[in-house]
Amino acid sequence: MKIVALDGHALDPGDLGWQGFEALGEFEHYDRTPPELILPRMAGAGAVLVNKTPITAATLAACPQLRYIGVLATGYNVVDTAAAAARGIPVCNVPDYGTEAVAQFTFALLLELCHRVGDHSRGVHGGEWCQKTDFCYWNTPQRELAGLVFGVVGYGRIGRAAARIARAFGMKVLAFGPRLAPGPLEGGGAAVPLEELFAAADVVSLHCPLTAQNAGMIDRKAIAAMKPGVLLLNTARGPLVNEVDLAAALKSGRVAGAALDVVSAEPIREGNPLLGAPNCILTPHMAWGAKAARQRLMDAAVENLRSFLAGKTINAVNL
Repeated sequence: MKIVALDGHALDPGDLGWQGFEALGEFEHYDRTPPELILPRMAGAGAVLVNKTPITAATLAACPQLRYIGVLATGYNVVDTAAAAARGIPVCNVPDYGTEAVAQFTFALLLELCHRVGDHSRGVHGGEWCQKTDFCYWNTPQRELAGLVFGVVGYGRIGRAAARIARAFGMKVLAFGPRLAPGPLEGGGAAVPLEELFAAADVVSLHCPLTAQNAGMIDRKAIAAMKPGVLLLNTARGPLVNEVDLAAALKSGRVAGAALDVVSAEPIREGNPLLGAPNCILTPHMAWGAKAARQRLMDAAVENLRSFLAGKTINAVNL
């Protein structure tokens, strides 16, 4: 079988290797594939591997030989899964490779909001401490996490891992998920309706998949329902947040700080309203990027295809 990876650079910028796929068939790997080259590169392929390259219904119709789509990620919205299902093509993702890495990164963002360690380190290296009279100083309010309420929106694997870390910091956990029944959570805290979470949380952390129903869920109305001075974290999907409304809330102080690893269009566009917004930390969709996490992703993606070729499809999201 011919196997084609259309956009492998993000997964493997040079430190992993594709030997697992090379052992399964005739393998071609491309770092990136522009739209005009998607069909030429997929020609004759029985299996295609994608991360962010879109696979549309029209693309599927033009590739009658295609039998398998492997997504090199957890999210699979780049693939028209319904069209693939109609053709009997499984779309297989990797659901559990980055749980610990993303949960850890969530708290890297939160701790940076609370302490601005990077800013203070740059100040010290720039000579600012040398000029002080006192033995210590801080240029931003320092915030302690113990006793604060950590609101988790989306209580899947990553949401639960983030909640576990929050409890270790002495935070109270509230969680919301569309299929999460209200009541006590294992480990402490409670599952509550979203409105109750917004009203009580000192920190709102997004860990939910993007759907048609929740796109733009963090908007002016949702922010108005939150505590004044709330901190917002997003390591899930950029379009969950209405960026114009969030930028306005940061400027007004209604939201005390936000830290986002994802934005609505990536790479970020120069006109994004969050660029230059006060108390806003932006990182370039890197929460998943720990080498250990990427190796797990690679290994699991290989196993997905190996299992399919052996007649046992695993991790299919559409069949």
